[in-house]
Amino acid sequence: MKAATLRTFNTVHTWTGLLAGFALFVAFYAGALTMFHDEIDTWALPKAEAAHDDTMRRAALMLDGIVAAHPAAREQVGVTYPAPKAPSQQVTAYWLDSDGWKTQTLAQSAPHDAEDHEHGLADFVYELHYDLGIPEIGIYVMGIVSVIYGLALLTGLLIHLPHLVRDLFALRPGHNLKRLWQDAHNVIGILSLPFHIVFAVTGALLCLTTVALLAFNTVAFDGKLMGAFDRMTSALPSTQDKGGTAAMLSPAELGARARRAAMGAGAADFEPDYMRYVHYGHRGAAAEVRGTSTKTLGEYGMVALDAVDGHVLRVQVSGARDANHATYSAIFGLHFGTFGNVSLRWLYFILGLAGAFLFYSGNLLYIESRRKRRQADQPLKVRAMATATVGICIGTCLAISAAFVANVLGPLVGSEPTAFVQPVFFIVLAGAVVWTFLRRPARAAVDLLFATALASAAVGVLDITLHGDRLLRSLAEGRYGVLGVDLVAIAMGVGFGWLGLATRKRVRDGDPCSVWYGRDRTTFTDDVRVV
Repeated sequence: MKAATLRTFNTVHTWTGLLAGFALFVAFYAGALTMFHDEIDTWALPKAEAAHDDTMRRAALMLDGIVAAHPAAREQVGVTYPAPKAPSQQVTAYWLDSDGWKTQTLAQSAPHDAEDHEHGLADFVYELHYDLGIPEIGIYVMGIVSVIYGLALLTGLLIHLPHLVRDLFALRPGHNLKRLWQDAHNVIGILSLPFHIVFAVTGALLCLTTVALLAFNTVAFDGKLMGAFDRMTSALPSTQDKGGTAAMLSPAELGARARRAAMGAGAADFEPDYMRYVHYGHRGAAAEVRGTSTKTLGEYGMVALDAVDGHVLRVQVSGARDANHATYSAIFGLHFGTFGNVSLRWLYFILGLAGAFLFYSGNLLYIESRRKRRQADQPLKVRAMATATVGICIGTCLAISAAFVANVLGPLVGSEPTAFVQPVFFIVLAGAVVWTFLRRPARAAVDLLFATALASAAVGVLDITLHGDRLLRSLAEGRYGVLGVDLVAIAMGVGFGWLGLATRKRVRDGDPCSVWYGRDRTTFTDDVRVV
């Protein structure tokens, strides 16, 4: 490869990494935690009660009331099934009204806007993963970031392809800190490259599907693509409202029939989590039951049934899918690692943390490559990047741990845990960025790492102390996820503490001509200015 070409690839790789790095750090760190969404959800809501036997009967009555009060819901109204492993997932109805999507739970007497809800801890961490907690546009931002991320992967591969084997086994600790960071960055990037390609491609597809559909719908499909896409991603055939009135089978009955149909078509199992009616209460009404199966790459499937007599109209589950549904379902399975057992989830968890390190180390390499070797005062771009890296990256870790702590302590002041999760995260993150700016990156990094260590360890210690009785009941019932959250939080606290000690040593004994040196500098040569 020519030197000029290599320099171009290096420049593109550096700037694409910088442009996408901060968002990707948040997405990967939160995504690692999201691999245990249900366990975190159970941990976060210790007082949540299991669904009662009559929950879905009450859901059917709620749907009757919604359609009577909101006629627009008759065209299409959906309802979730209770999820024993995720207490925050209440039985909730969704429908499109004249002024947008509405939602209503069993505990509510009136609907509200679908986006106007409190965030449970597990759901909020998931939102950080796919939209950075930014309403409306966040998912599209992450789609663009995924495209840039893919370009960074491609250029990185081209840079290291000629000496791939040599870089794979090169990890040279010593006094040359930049070389060590470069080696660690390369090794992690090369080893996890196949997974990063999967994440980049599926992330872009998941986040930018709507944008791509709108573009192709206008340019190439003469306005017919949106309807075709709905048919390709749904099990429901074309239906016609025949008017009149008809009694609807309940969500519970339709769910049971859908399970039998799915397993009869070859699925290992089928657990309904959502269903929707079309033409509710009229002759010709149909229902689509969606749910998950195990032992398959694409776990999500759906079964369409007649909502009046319950006969099966169409099945799209593992073993009985067309190419469109198989591809669409596989995208979700590959991105979220839902196609394997707990070992795969742990692998995705480790890959998520390794990915966050990859982007953090990329920023450190940028700083090390551009700092002045014989000058105590560093260029503005170096100081700015160091401030942003510490404030945003380490600040995100601290803010997420603080949100976990707030979830534990919230009920002690008489509030629901969900009331604190989102505000605490953004307040702590903003505080971390301000603290880094005022304290300077070197010292702030030590402060924030120790604070994150304390907050992370406090998550497990506080939960065991305050909810010990719940923990014992969970263990007696064979549910170890709650204890797992506590133990992982304590382990991460130990890890952040170790990073804090290593960072403090660098601040005290590192190169004085660096933004990471935190002691008072003295003039030791004519080339080093006192600061």
